[in-house]
Amino acid sequence: MSSPLIFIDGDQGTTGLQIHGQLRDRHDIKLISLPEAERKHPKRRAEAINGCDIAILCLPDAAAREAAESIVNPRVRVIDASSAHRTRAHWVYGFPEMTKGQADRIAGASRVSNPGCYPTGAIGLLRPLLADGVIPGDYPISVHAVSGYSGRGRAGVEAHEGPNATNRPGHRLYGLDLSHKHAPEIQLHSGLAFRPLFVPSYGSYRQGIVLTIPIETRLLKPGVDAKTLHQCLADHYAAQEYVHVMPMQAADTVKQLDPEALNGTNVMQLSVFANPEHGQVLLTAVLDNLGKGASGAAIQNLALMLA
Repeated sequence: MSSPLIFIDGDQGTTGLQIHGQLRDRHDIKLISLPEAERKHPKRRAEAINGCDIAILCLPDAAAREAAESIVNPRVRVIDASSAHRTRAHWVYGFPEMTKGQADRIAGASRVSNPGCYPTGAIGLLRPLLADGVIPGDYPISVHAVSGYSGRGRAGVEAHEGPNATNRPGHRLYGLDLSHKHAPEIQLHSGLAFRPLFVPSYGSYRQGIVLTIPIETRLLKPGVDAKTLHQCLADHYAAQEYVHVMPMQAADTVKQLDPEALNGTNVMQLSVFANPEHGQVLLTAVLDNLGKGASGAAIQNLALMLA
């Protein structure tokens, strides 16, 4: 039996390079790539994408939609790393640990949309808690997150590592119009009744995310506290290889979180911090925006689709 043909469309971008680097030495698949002169040639790209078994799209949203629409071969399956299809009903959301059966849905899907890096953390925290009813669907959720500058893609890397990076920016808050494209993705796949308030930012380090969601226990059902929230998360992810929940007793001794702690891995760590005296809880996620938040998730989904 011949090896599956994998075409990475956009393998020169930040995510595409990471995926290509993880796949190029494998012997169970065959990578298809286009010469540089043909990468933007519509006919050659259409031939490549229709001639593969699985296409991984590492493109801007508009180009990803165009690439998906160019597929006429019904046997071609797609993993889209852009945000173009994350809220589309006929695309399977590529977060295997999100809910029971999601990994099987990905394995059998013809169209898979990779989650965003920030939504991976937010949905990873919220989906189990909302599904179990320990946080109500109409809770006014705020999500605050800091990513490494590679989250901006090639422009961010160039600004910090390029020849004109002598005055590289430090920490920068953005999305101040509160219309970031990740908010609908977080709302839909978390199960929230209302749009979350999402506040993203970039730090002056290459990669890694710390994401936080504050919770007031006075707005929850009587008797629901930090231990309830933690137990729900711990139960949901108990058998998962790539999503870990920090034990409550360990969280009690943690004084700070390092956004770079899981760089180079496909692991995400979730934690619950609490101040019972004030009735406040902080849900946190740490992950690599280029790992579990991008290339790692694509490789994980590819493995499911090839199994």
